[in-house]
Amino acid sequence: MAGYLVSDERKVTTHRFIEMKQKGEKISMLTSYDFTTAGIVDKAGIDGILIGDSASNVMVGNHTTLPITVDQMIYHARSVVNAVKRALVVCDMPFGSYQTGEHDGVQNAIRIMKESGCDALKLEGGEEILPTVRRILDAGIPVMGHLGLTPQSINKFGTYAVRAKEDAEAQKLLRDAQLLAEAGCFAVTLEKVPAALAKQVTEAISVPTIGIGAGGHCDGQILVVADMLGMTQGFSPRFLRRYADLNQVMTDAIGQYVTDVKNSDFPNEEESY
Repeated sequence: MAGYLVSDERKVTTHRFIEMKQKGEKISMLTSYDFTTAGIVDKAGIDGILIGDSASNVMVGNHTTLPITVDQMIYHARSVVNAVKRALVVCDMPFGSYQTGEHDGVQNAIRIMKESGCDALKLEGGEEILPTVRRILDAGIPVMGHLGLTPQSINKFGTYAVRAKEDAEAQKLLRDAQLLAEAGCFAVTLEKVPAALAKQVTEAISVPTIGIGAGGHCDGQILVVADMLGMTQGFSPRFLRRYADLNQVMTDAIGQYVTDVKNSDFPNEEESY
């Protein structure tokens, strides 16, 4: 299978993520939200699958990630877990599930892990959520951090532009990454930050950085699967590379099906009992 570089079929763990950084092996991640897609992504050799709260946009059509609920995230995560054999499965904690305090954060984290069967959780934020992160880690739940552009805070920032371009914000991001790593997070996602800053963070912490719009110096990369497969339209940030045009492939296939049904070409005799 040309292009598939995975020979180790063992289940990927959070410990393996850290080992991959230590060995200089890049980490590949994609999002998935359903059983069928996750099975294909896993079979193709991906190291990690994120059930992102981007399901709010991709699967439901909301303008932001804010509306999606814990119940909905559990539904999507359970669907993905049922399909995956190898990849590390990480689930986003949605907006409102941990911002209200440590108690709510731990309760919701335990519930997501128990009801979805995923391997780890991802939370947005740095020092301000550190007590909650520590409590979740203390409960035995692996945590991936998320810094830079944090979509759950879109109403605070008012824009999806690149973050941490100014020195003060860059220094805070670096410090937040160090605090998350020191607390015990197994990885930190960096979204839409300058490549030079992402390189600095990657070299400063002992756990992997996973970039999305953060340049090539991160220990790994993640994209939204519907974007990189070309299913979505009208969303073309600089960091997005489209590996297929499934929107056109699917439109052509469905259009042909409609034509065949209208012309009584489907089903034919061989397709009938």
